[in-house]
Amino acid sequence: MSGNLYIVSAPSGAGKSSLVQALVAGDDRLRLSISYTTRPPRPGEEDGVHYHFVSRETFLEMLERGLFLESAEVYGNFYGTSQPWIEAQMAQGHDVLLEIDWQGAAQVRRLIPSAIGIYILPPSLEELQRRLCRRGQDSPEVIARRLAAAREDMSHALEYDYLVVNERFELALDDLRAIVRSQRLTVARQQTALADLLRQLTD
Repeated sequence: MSGNLYIVSAPSGAGKSSLVQALVAGDDRLRLSISYTTRPPRPGEEDGVHYHFVSRETFLEMLERGLFLESAEVYGNFYGTSQPWIEAQMAQGHDVLLEIDWQGAAQVRRLIPSAIGIYILPPSLEELQRRLCRRGQDSPEVIARRLAAAREDMSHALEYDYLVVNERFELALDDLRAIVRSQRLTVARQQTALADLLRQLTD
């Protein structure tokens, strides 16, 4: 039976990437999709680890060939999710996790209605602002823009299946683990995995 497809979204500063990395690191059945992008690597980023960094020409060629499950242009750079890679992983029984924004999530849900959406919220706007300021990377004007964008982003939270509040990292991580575990235990999935046992118990 094919694996589950998870979509995880959050506003900037909510701690999504750290939670996703910890979730995937602790679950050998879970695979994180690495997006393609035309933006240049930031210091410390590795090709094939953080993103697949490609030229604009390569990206547009892939887009024309229909190789992206979802794609978007953000601040002049393109981002996309490889559909063939996801299909191959799921066909092997792996669960796949997409770390994308609400617009990409909407595209994916239209194509794959069974995708499971998880939205990560900060405990408050004040805490979100503190986290953005702690990064020490942006000016007050940029932070103000990020907060405004975050509020717009969070207005789409109710379009997802699950809401997780990242107030305490370990608790939020436990919530994510619980969602993944519960999805693996549904009757639709277990009736295939436990077919022999069910026959023995009911025949």
